[in-house]
Amino acid sequence: MADRNAVAVIGLGSMGLGMARSLLAAGHGVTGFDVDPAALDGLAKAGGAAAANPAEAARAADIAVIVVVNAAQTENVLFGPDGIADVMQPGSVIVACATIAPAEARDFAHRAAERGLLFLDGPISGGAVKAASGELTFMASGAPEAFARARPALDAMAGTVYELGDQPGVGSSFKIVNQLLAGVHIAAACEAITFAKSLDLDISRVFDVITRSAGNSWMFENRIPHVLSGDYAPRSAVSIFTKDLGIVSDIGRAQKFPLPIASAALQLFLMTEAAGMGRDDDSSVARLLARIAGLDLPGATGED
Repeated sequence: MADRNAVAVIGLGSMGLGMARSLLAAGHGVTGFDVDPAALDGLAKAGGAAAANPAEAARAADIAVIVVVNAAQTENVLFGPDGIADVMQPGSVIVACATIAPAEARDFAHRAAERGLLFLDGPISGGAVKAASGELTFMASGAPEAFARARPALDAMAGTVYELGDQPGVGSSFKIVNQLLAGVHIAAACEAITFAKSLDLDISRVFDVITRSAGNSWMFENRIPHVLSGDYAPRSAVSIFTKDLGIVSDIGRAQKFPLPIASAALQLFLMTEAAGMGRDDDSSVARLLARIAGLDLPGATGED
């Protein structure tokens, strides 16, 4: 039988490793897998067990949390050659945390159900800091039984769990609305700070003023310090928003719904990725704009 105190975490990046640590702190046994050996070392140092593949990580778990980048990776973890869906015991629950299209969440849930598994469409928000402190926000949907089975892990990882409906796909729909706003706000913040630079303003002073004024946003306050310090180590990479705003664009096109502001933001992220900064912090949009305008930002020369 699966151990109801055992959780598998597949994907041990900045979010997944923090979630694994939160689970360990709450007394759960955690077995994890990541393609990066350094991530597995980080889990081991935190007190978890490293597995050789996803199936090995999930074999004895009652709850599996998938914290990978996209739908293709999620599908591979679930149903690939070393996938978890064929080794977990019927009645176990899968919590899928990647930002994916709602239709993909519904498809994965259907295929999991065919194997007797519960599926929670559980995208997350809050960043690496809240992942490490067990204060993430889950925008989740799925059957009541899936919520009940996943609750011990959710309580360890989340500050807030929104139960948004019985059908997988609803959680992903909420998350993609969040990502539309997040991407637009990051792009706008980067445009504003480089515009301020073009006006020959002290951009540190601009940050102080705007964060105390009506034009502030959470993204301006969170991302612009990266620009001010010239530190573009990825907390959230540019490529995340080419993916997520791409999903927004695909849905809008399918529904014949206009998304002019989101589309403009998507193009800025695409240009930034095309300029070689796809794996850098998403505040690198500011670097792109600075290059176009011939402006000097802190740390913005010779970085790629």
